Amino acid sequence: MTTNTNKVAIVTGASRGIGAAIAQRLAKDGFTVVVNYASNAGEAEQLAGKIEAAGGKALTAQADVSDAAAVARLFDKTEAAFGGIDVLVNNAGIMRLATIADGDDALIDSQIATNLKGSIYTLREAARRLRDGGRIVNFSTSVVGLKLETYGVYVATKAAVEGLTGILAKELRGRNITVNAVAPGPTATALFLDGKSPELIEHTSKMNPLERLGTPEDIAAAVAFLAGPDGAWINGQVLRANGGIV
Repeated sequence: MTTNTNKVAIVTGASRGIGAAIAQRLAKDGFTVVVNYASNAGEAEQLAGKIEAAGGKALTAQADVSDAAAVARLFDKTEAAFGGIDVLVNNAGIMRLATIADGDDALIDSQIATNLKGSIYTLREAARRLRDGGRIVNFSTSVVGLKLETYGVYVATKAAVEGLTGILAKELRGRNITVNAVAPGPTATALFLDGKSPELIEHTSKMNPLERLGTPEDIAAAVAFLAGPDGAWINGQVLRANGGIV
């Protein structure tokens, strides 16, 4: 807990799953962590308590990233509490699957609102407010490469995030801020496991040559690399953390 002491990281969608693992890992690495959540206040508070009990520093902050005003308040609250912001991890996202032919307006609009507009709103605030030398880590998906059926709208939002990543990296020239994206493959979280048969889960886990599902901690390790001192020379890139599935 030396290299990142006094640095402040906002992790969106951090109350559970991959986001919670990222918050815990960054806290372990010495960051003060803002645990953002949309509706799971209890889980967010529980996570913050766990981080504090382990010797870290955490604050919970409610904000639906699809609401631009709420995102601005999230950054306001963080600055008021800690004096500045060094890292944004854009983890909040939703996944609703259907073929392009069958996707209704709600499926389309909800994913664009959270995954795409939500990312743009947080990136806009981060571009204005991050301290020089900061880090931004966005979230894509390895399905951008796999191109699996029924993931069309979800992948469309994440491919757009990959485009935003490279452009913002260039727009922040001169401030020593890196902008990258992590693109997980199948990962053992409720988001992935819910509604899938044991047979499908087993099949999916064997698709990559390491023959297992990723864990939230695997993804958190990739984020920690990009947010930490060893990731300083990586900029404008998409890191596919997927065991080699694509």
